Amino acid sequence: MANIGFLGLGIMGEPMAANLLQGGHQLTVWNRSPVKCDRLVGLGAVRADSPAAVAAACDFTFAMLSDPVAAAAVVFGADGVLQGLGPGHDYIDMSTVDEATSVRIGQAVAGAGARFLEAPVSGTRKPAEDGTLIILAAGDAHLHAEAGPLLALMGKMTVYLGELGHGARMKLVVNAIMGGMMSSFGEGLALAARGGLPADDLLAVLDAGALGNPMFRIKGPLMLAGEFSPAFPLKHMQKDLRLALALGDILGQETPSLAAANGAFADALAAGAGDEDFCAVYRTIRKSGDQ
Repeated sequence: MANIGFLGLGIMGEPMAANLLQGGHQLTVWNRSPVKCDRLVGLGAVRADSPAAVAAACDFTFAMLSDPVAAAAVVFGADGVLQGLGPGHDYIDMSTVDEATSVRIGQAVAGAGARFLEAPVSGTRKPAEDGTLIILAAGDAHLHAEAGPLLALMGKMTVYLGELGHGARMKLVVNAIMGGMMSSFGEGLALAARGGLPADDLLAVLDAGALGNPMFRIKGPLMLAGEFSPAFPLKHMQKDLRLALALGDILGQETPSLAAANGAFADALAAGAGDEDFCAVYRTIRKSGDQ
């Protein structure tokens, strides 16, 4: 049994931390809004007053934060993670951030005498609850091996990508593809509706052929019903698309379809859909045809 810390108890972090606790480990938690710790405390977790206190008390501290700014603030801010790290107190960041932020955090963690693993995840709230996320790890190989049983409580598959920064790159590539698929799917549904084609027939045709996939199967009926409760908030998808575009610029890779998808999500964000599910981009696409 390990002493585990978890920072960030949002839509994804709270069920991920619950799976670690239910795996029989001691769990210490922190969240910027302390009330979000309450359910886990009720299950036996301990609430700490700061990220530094979590890191100092735990063998492994995990973080699941909203964006690069939040990830860096938890590490470098007052009473941040760096104040509690050292030999035997390691850090695993599962947030989706850009490569530069991940490398900066990793270097600072190493400077404190601890080990660092980046481990962003592919999946939304339901896989987080079920412990079936796909984990994209990179960084310290020994830490990856030691933390393997803990990662297995949260994910059905872990890919180790070696050099620090490659986990961040892989996550952005995956979400670039997913965002592009959702944008195209929304356009297709809107086009079918404008052409008088039954939406249920379109979904059936897609599912029966090479385009069949779980995202269309799950999200399609919700989109048609106008049900956009967040499993993966749209504002986070738009953030990931923006970071993926920047990665393309850094690597010298043109990404015109990614730019178009980012534009669709940026329009939806501007329309106030940021806290809804990322499939709410469909509503903005439909409305654009009415102008």
